[in-house]
Amino acid sequence: EGTPSSLGDLLLFELEEAPGVPFDDLVEVSNYVAALEHGLARLREGFPLSNRLLREVHARLLSRGRGSNRLPGEFRRSQNWIGGTRPGNARFVPPPPTVVPEALADLDRWIHADDPLPPLVRAGLAHVQFETIHPFLDGNGRIGRLLITLLLEHWGILKTPLLYLSLALKRHRAEYYQRLLEVRTQGDWEGWTEFYLECVRESALDGVSAAKRLFDRLGKDRRTVTHHRATTVTAVRLFDLLPEHPIVTLPRAMKLLKTTKPTAGKAIDALCKSGVLHEISGKQRDRVYAYDAYLKVLVEDTAQPE
Repeated sequence: EGTPSSLGDLLLFELEEAPGVPFDDLVEVSNYVAALEHGLARLREGFPLSNRLLREVHARLLSRGRGSNRLPGEFRRSQNWIGGTRPGNARFVPPPPTVVPEALADLDRWIHADDPLPPLVRAGLAHVQFETIHPFLDGNGRIGRLLITLLLEHWGILKTPLLYLSLALKRHRAEYYQRLLEVRTQGDWEGWTEFYLECVRESALDGVSAAKRLFDRLGKDRRTVTHHRATTVTAVRLFDLLPEHPIVTLPRAMKLLKTTKPTAGKAIDALCKSGVLHEISGKQRDRVYAYDAYLKVLVEDTAQPE
């Protein structure tokens, strides 16, 4: 929701290094990743997609940082509104808290009922219903977008969460909010569905393009590493681990490789000499290394204008 944290910032945060953005922003992004991972893990354990699971995911989303005092994991007990300074001048006023449990129960029954509509369309309709109910005091937008991913997992459409719909919705933020409003005020479900499916198409094409560029990048760089005169067997092993760990430190490399400090250090040095890793901390001790070219591919589509 506008949190200005890069992937590199988040990876540094997870390494307990000091990134260049406010701490609360990074906590918020880290919480989002943790919430998604928790929801997917629970579904894969056989736990049903339910209001209880949404509360669990919400509790992790607001577990630290901004919003941690806004009833994490609990449905709201007071009236909220969207836009404006009070319900009287708000852009939209969700239903009162007394009807939230039943509204969510209706949504839950619809999700688990037999329906002839394609699952991808149903996920978009469920998103609108959830956003309209707005059951939490904070984090409804993030949970609503996570709900799409969880539904596609629940219905077996995606085996891994590769459809990053949030970026497309951010690119078209003004139309997104307008489409939601027109469903609520005019019943324009067709307009919403057309917009949503176009965002899905855009996200899918982005994902395919990024995957191709990543494979090309990895293939090119692996050839460079294996043919460089400074390369060791351990350096090649470390390179093969970089896609999952594109920012590393010496202690992290030792742990990943299960090897000694000198051996890990030589592997990092070899990857630096081959041009794959670059030191990014500017420090003489406790240095941090990044696989810049790989990270660039991952983030180059995220700087689109809103």
